[in-house]
Amino acid sequence: MDFMIEAKDLTKRYGDLTAVDGLSIGIKKGEVFGFLGPNGAGKTTSIKMMVGLLKPTSGNVYINGTDVQKIEKGTIGICPQELMLWEYLTCKESLNLMADMYEVPKKVRDPRVKKLLNDLFLVEKADTIVSKLSGGMKRRLNLALAVVHEPEVVVLDEPSEGLDPQSRRVLWNYIRAMRDKEGKTVILTTHIMDEADQLSDRIAIVDHGKLIRLDTPENLKKEIGEGDVVDMKISDTSRNHDLIKKLANEKDVISVVEVNGRINIRALNAVAKLPMMMQTVERLNVQVADISVRQNTLEDVFIDLTGTGLRE
Repeated sequence: MDFMIEAKDLTKRYGDLTAVDGLSIGIKKGEVFGFLGPNGAGKTTSIKMMVGLLKPTSGNVYINGTDVQKIEKGTIGICPQELMLWEYLTCKESLNLMADMYEVPKKVRDPRVKKLLNDLFLVEKADTIVSKLSGGMKRRLNLALAVVHEPEVVVLDEPSEGLDPQSRRVLWNYIRAMRDKEGKTVILTTHIMDEADQLSDRIAIVDHGKLIRLDTPENLKKEIGEGDVVDMKISDTSRNHDLIKKLANEKDVISVVEVNGRINIRALNAVAKLPMMMQTVERLNVQVADISVRQNTLEDVFIDLTGTGLRE
């Protein structure tokens, strides 16, 4: 298998805390690789080790067969969640400066900057100072700065955080183009499950510093997602636990969990079971405030594997 990044038995300890515990992952050349996990699951620590920003307690990382500590400067481009921008430079000046830092020759730099401004819909703002840009434009510039030197590997940390749907679509199209037209390997961390589903060729789900699943979004949804999901809200949410207990014992109900005050029931032939569910609710002397039936999503898989409790 032709891996662009290979992590072997990565472990990171801080005193008694094991942040990453024996993580082994291979990321293929030219794929968008989704990296998912709850807060505190070890995602950021893992990625920092995989790109050489953090030394592991034990284990090794190879980029294109070379130890990560020995790779050429500029092999990796990192787009952090925090905006790393020069507020008083223009978009064009910012990109030229970053390219110069990576010693990109001027004859390569100029067309590259022009293309990035065009691809990320920043042409009209090329000579606008960064402090005057909207939030969406700043985030697109943040990405452009991470790739101006043409890295082989691009790490995107929550790239769509806070974006409006239009800006998000521009970003998604550009991420696909990096893979499809430029052959780049992209590592994507995101809390937006739809983004992970739409963009990732494969997804790793980590929790408590360990890899718990690695597969395509489709296979993950098939593996966990037998049956449809009934998403229900009842009039008295203090009775959620009582309802969960009763529904969990019904035939062909695969799982029942509470998510943000609502109840998610995964069941075979869910539509035919709706009358039974309504009767169970009525027997508790509460009413259904809202109900819908949908197909299994990546979010359902994520919750099924990592639980629903928020961990900081």
